[in-house]
Amino acid sequence: MKVINIKWACMIALATVCVALSSCKDEPDKYEPTGGTPTVYYIRPVDVGSKDSLLVEAPMQASICLVGNNLKSIKELVFNDQNAVLNTSYMTDHTIIVSVPKTIPTVVSDKMYMVTTSNDTIPYDFKVIVPAPTISSMSNEWADAGEEVTITGDYFLDYDNFPLEIAVGSNYTVPRSAISKISKTSITMTVPEDMPEHEKITISSKYGSTKAPFEYKDNRGMLFDFDTPYDGTNVLGNHGWHNRPIQSDETSLSGNYLLLGDADMSAEGEWNDGNFAFEYWAGTWDKTFDGDGPKLNDVADFSNWEEKSLKFEMLIPSANAWRAAPMQLIFAGPDKIKLFEANNTFFKNEDGWGRALYMPWHNDATSYDTGDKWVTVTIPFTDFNKDWDGNAAKKKFSTVDDFASLTIFVVTGSYGDKTVIPNGVDCRPIIKIDNIRVVPNK
Repeated sequence: MKVINIKWACMIALATVCVALSSCKDEPDKYEPTGGTPTVYYIRPVDVGSKDSLLVEAPMQASICLVGNNLKSIKELVFNDQNAVLNTSYMTDHTIIVSVPKTIPTVVSDKMYMVTTSNDTIPYDFKVIVPAPTISSMSNEWADAGEEVTITGDYFLDYDNFPLEIAVGSNYTVPRSAISKISKTSITMTVPEDMPEHEKITISSKYGSTKAPFEYKDNRGMLFDFDTPYDGTNVLGNHGWHNRPIQSDETSLSGNYLLLGDADMSAEGEWNDGNFAFEYWAGTWDKTFDGDGPKLNDVADFSNWEEKSLKFEMLIPSANAWRAAPMQLIFAGPDKIKLFEANNTFFKNEDGWGRALYMPWHNDATSYDTGDKWVTVTIPFTDFNKDWDGNAAKKKFSTVDDFASLTIFVVTGSYGDKTVIPNGVDCRPIIKIDNIRVVPNK
């Protein structure tokens, strides 16, 4: 028995050795780096259908194919100052498939560097395409000179040899001294005294220039600034059942503003139209739409509303934070409301008419204020898709006449004591609004 065990043990050991030797001989494709110097003939797309196209540049994260000779001598590939990830499964003596690094370079040389197994570095001209800046918003489009504002977006890239620039209009560049901070996604600056008004802002980096969708002190499509006669005579404002304060004081942004609130609001956002509602209902008592009662779609251009937004500036003091009830922003045509047939049931009569519900306090803190500063609020018309109780609206805008009148009411709506709008916290909010306007998104 003992002899048999020894015999089997020897046979197993012999088989193991044979397998090991066979394995060493059966790896003809095992990756083996080489010495010497690599040569790149050209770079092409990985896609076979585009293999005849030659590349001198590529976007971040794009897959490319290096074609050349002795490419197994490459142990590192560096684009500008960012290392690419090499996979030996995609490396041969004549090709390397690699993805351009996704990290934005800190130092831009517009070169690819091949580091060899002998630690030599060979440069090759190749440009990594980084997107031009994108511009989303400005914290206060109506900020006065001397005020600090923040522009948000992406790819705000600033290099010593190619500094980022901010232009306003065609003949003005914001002085570098006015810019206090630049990150990839935001720019903080102080508005210069001589910055042109009613002009587009353009941001330029090494990778291109982008024009903002907004203007500084944007007055396009102005509906209510509560100061300027829209027709040379009539200043639009309260034009319905309520007479909310339209006033100016030391907190004013640009003259008069509309005040909502300064009254108790329950956590449930109960009805209080006397303190929290503003109406502009088109029409006059003589049943026309002239003088002080024009349709708003005759005051501003609402065509292509799917590509436009409602904007306004807002100030909420930190001592009077907003903590309950959405701001219901309701446009309506003469078929639903007009001054000489006024009835506030049109926005809660269960016909599914859409409106925007603006509720910035619905956050982890259940509170919102603007830090005693004016900020710009943007609500795309595509977001006018909620019903009175917060559910999805069944009806939406179909003609420019649907924008004839505007109601703003801070209230929680409900049909049959049911609503999907969350409760907030008892509060006494003060909401100041100015420069209500309709502007293109681009």
